[in-house]
Amino acid sequence: MPKLSKTANVEVKLDATAGLLEASLSAEQRRGLFENPGMVVVAIVELSSKSYTGHAEGEEKDPQVKLRVVGAEVARSDEEAAALLEAKRAMWRARKADGTFDEVGPGPRSAEGVLDAAFAGYPSEAEYRERERAREERRRAEFVR
Repeated sequence: MPKLSKTANVEVKLDATAGLLEASLSAEQRRGLFENPGMVVVAIVELSSKSYTGHAEGEEKDPQVKLRVVGAEVARSDEEAAALLEAKRAMWRARKADGTFDEVGPGPRSAEGVLDAAFAGYPSEAEYRERERAREERRRAEFVR
C-alpha cells in the first residue's frame, strides 16, 4: 500500500454492494423508506476498504478509497434507535473533545456504557449460541421421531 502524507485528503466512496443493508431491514422499514422519502433508519454498519486509487505525484486529485458494507444491523424499535443515536452522540462528544472534558461538560462520554445499559436485556453472544444449539438439537430430535 502506498503511504500518504499526513496532509493528504482521502476521498471515501461506497461501492455498489448494499445487500447486507437490505437483509437487515424489515419489510415494513423497506416499504417506509420507499413510500416516505426522507425517512431515517438507524444502523450499526461495518465497513471494509476494498480498493484504492492513487494519483501520480503532482496531480491535483485527492486519493480515493472505496468501502464496502460487510455487516449491518438496523434498529427495529424506537428504543433501539434512541440507544444507537445516544451512542453516536457520545462518540461524537469524545471525538470533539479530543481528550478534554471542558468542551462538552458533564454527561456520558462512553458509547460502550450507553450500549451496555440500553441492550442489557439482549442475549450475549454465548447465550445466543446456546439458544441456537438447543434449537438445533430440538429440530434434530423432531426429525428422528
